Amino acid sequence: MTATTDGPTGAANLSAPTAGHPDRTTPAPDEVLAAARRAAERSVEHLLGRQDEQGWWKGDLATNVTMDAEDLLLRQFLGIQDPETTRAAALFIRGEQLGDGTWNTFYGGPGDLSATIEAYVALRLAGDRPDEPHMARAAGWIREQGGIAAARVFTRIWLALFGWWKWDDLPELPPELMFLPKWVPLNIYDFGCWARQTIVPLTIVSAKRPVRPAPFALDELHTDPARPSPPRKLAPAASWDGLFQRLDKGLHLYHKVAPRPLRRIAMNVAARWIIERQENDGCWGGIQPPAVYSVIALHLLGYDLDHPVMRAGLASLDRFAVWREDGARMVEACQSPVWDTCLATVALVDGGLRPDHPALVRAADWMLAEEITRPGDWSVRKPELAPGGWAFEFHNDNYPDIDDTAEVVLALRRVRHPDPARLEAAIERGVRWNLGMQSRNGAWGAFDADNTSSFPNRLPFCDFGEVIDPPSADVTGHVVEMLAVEGLARHPRTRRGVEWLLAEQEACGAWFGRWGVNYVYGTGSVVPALIAAGLPAAHPSIRRAVEWLESVQNDDGGWGEDLRSYTEEKWIGHGESTASQTAWALLALLAAGRRESRAVARGVGWLTGAQQADGSWDEPYFTGTGFPWDFSINYHLYRQVFPLTALGRYVYGDPFADRTGADRGA
Repeated sequence: MTATTDGPTGAANLSAPTAGHPDRTTPAPDEVLAAARRAAERSVEHLLGRQDEQGWWKGDLATNVTMDAEDLLLRQFLGIQDPETTRAAALFIRGEQLGDGTWNTFYGGPGDLSATIEAYVALRLAGDRPDEPHMARAAGWIREQGGIAAARVFTRIWLALFGWWKWDDLPELPPELMFLPKWVPLNIYDFGCWARQTIVPLTIVSAKRPVRPAPFALDELHTDPARPSPPRKLAPAASWDGLFQRLDKGLHLYHKVAPRPLRRIAMNVAARWIIERQENDGCWGGIQPPAVYSVIALHLLGYDLDHPVMRAGLASLDRFAVWREDGARMVEACQSPVWDTCLATVALVDGGLRPDHPALVRAADWMLAEEITRPGDWSVRKPELAPGGWAFEFHNDNYPDIDDTAEVVLALRRVRHPDPARLEAAIERGVRWNLGMQSRNGAWGAFDADNTSSFPNRLPFCDFGEVIDPPSADVTGHVVEMLAVEGLARHPRTRRGVEWLLAEQEACGAWFGRWGVNYVYGTGSVVPALIAAGLPAAHPSIRRAVEWLESVQNDDGGWGEDLRSYTEEKWIGHGESTASQTAWALLALLAAGRRESRAVARGVGWLTGAQQADGSWDEPYFTGTGFPWDFSINYHLYRQVFPLTALGRYVYGDPFADRTGADRGA
């Protein structure tokens, strides 16, 4: 594949994908093994050097400039701007602009309309003039794409806060939604936890419809400033889209006649719900968007900025900021210390570090202290299930997740801890909780069980990203692998998970990746799980997966998959080689018994050749997924932990290969 450079950031714009063809030269096995061992040793030293003294690891979590733009808009709305933050945020936003004037949502990707609008408005708040060349290019491109009217709902909400868009021209989200019982469609628990935490505060914002004085006009971002919101034709009344569009019209009428006492009670219920879910560090769910909207909602209800809830919330937002050496300030959408720590622990043990190494014991102690032992929102659907899981972030007790819990158990199982009883008790609770969070179809979602209603996605309000949390192949694969390692390969719940995975395999032999990019991630998650659960390498599903992975290997020996694979079939399995995606492919091939194959030798060769002198790997491409296509993530630690895990298993083998597929009873 080839790439061209465009724009001041040097982001690569990939050409159309071509199938990978293995070259005719393969390094000698002894050379590959020796190089892999040296690379693993360097990687272990590098990773050990990045551990915090408390025991955790955390890499930066890069997304896109909407986080930074919305942070500046929030400060403008609350009247708490400060010159240093504004200057640093603007420096970062300018540095992410592409040559055509746009901002994208992932490295090498095309310009995104909503991201470009929000970045443009943020720079105007920072003092950039609309006649400056970089601003004029952005505004011209925005108009070509349909202007503000074509942006997503969330972007137009931010503009409505300052009168740059009319509230009447936005979908309605009434706070009376809080009164719907959990068995009624479109109750708040029909939404995925990330959407739920955002929608509840937005019901207050939607009801209040605040407008702060705009510091400037945005006529240059409309195709026709005299007619900024041209009418849109409704879908046929007999269609789902038409039905929900007409429902939204009815809700707009209700907004005008809603009984004030009822609305006040509904907003107070929403406020109580928000406050009850504020974490000890002041954040909400450990992620930035719910925190931003919760602060706005409570402020609109009269909470002073000096109120303890508001003070803690604003302080938590500052902790999402990463200050760079050049003085720029990047806002993380989330922080991933639990996820990074369990993956780093797995990588270090598999990479040859002894299980009782002090760094691993510190990591285990920190993870054990992060266990969540109280009910959260997940217990609305599982009220009888005892708690015992792990979240993704530093603080997120309301929303432990199934994926993290599975991987933490796999990590803890690798550590020789001085207090084995404490370790075993935590593992037992985590296994029990994960078993109990299985959905009715036999698979696992990320945060909730059976979060599969089709109605939330149909709301006109929900035009961006996933708003439900159905089971996925990657999470189910991780859970099945964990259960197999725990001796539960033949447990009825594990077998149902295996059956679901086999049924979900794509015709090409791959599995879809919900939380990582994309089919390489899904396949790299599922194949080791199926092998651990007792499927032989000769099983037709395993053979088809292996054939697919080998067919999409790049000419350079690595693997890569562009985010456009979520929307364009031609990109499936294709993209510039990356360290994390090459590692995922290798983990699947190694589990399937292909250690001596040419594909594995070339993949290991690519990893060892791409390693930097300090034992690390570089990876500008985004290989993490928040919402398929809509919201992409570059986990800066993925490029370190997954290559080390793959190299370690190539050199030393799977540490649990002799205990998977067994059964210790239900």
